[in-house]
Amino acid sequence: MSDLLWDDVAYFFDPDLMGSLPDMRVPDASVEDWQALLDLVGERGWKCQYSEGETVLPVPRAETVLSRSADAECPELRVWPSTEVLAIFRFHAPEEIDFDVDLRELQGQERLDLFCGFLRDIGRRMGKPVLMDPEGDYGHPVLGFDVEADRVVRLAEPPPIAGPPRR
Repeated sequence: MSDLLWDDVAYFFDPDLMGSLPDMRVPDASVEDWQALLDLVGERGWKCQYSEGETVLPVPRAETVLSRSADAECPELRVWPSTEVLAIFRFHAPEEIDFDVDLRELQGQERLDLFCGFLRDIGRRMGKPVLMDPEGDYGHPVLGFDVEADRVVRLAEPPPIAGPPRR
């Protein structure tokens, strides 16, 4: 059974309306949560690539990445939960797991189900919400993994669809 139905959330996946790269985040995170994410990627066998600048390196421990000097380039971890979907995690700070997905890769019910499963896996592992804010509208999540509901839920309503003018 699907967490969300495409027809109920398609508005939030329209790159022309929401921007193509929504802000994905796990708030109130810790170094341990980052490590849990790295462990999850390995356990699920998701293809991944860790890099610092242009240099591709083996995936380090979270504490190593997050203890780098403040002037160091921000490392990123590219994760493919499927061959068609990419999530890019950026190690900005231990307090928040920050990542991007491209809405153009998440069109239709099948891709939505895959995306919800990905968020669910992350949220369950950490016991924390995983939120999606529209691009550039940080702090106003439209959907996310709800820990208590144990599923991805809609957190905002799309605007009403304008019908034909009344006469």
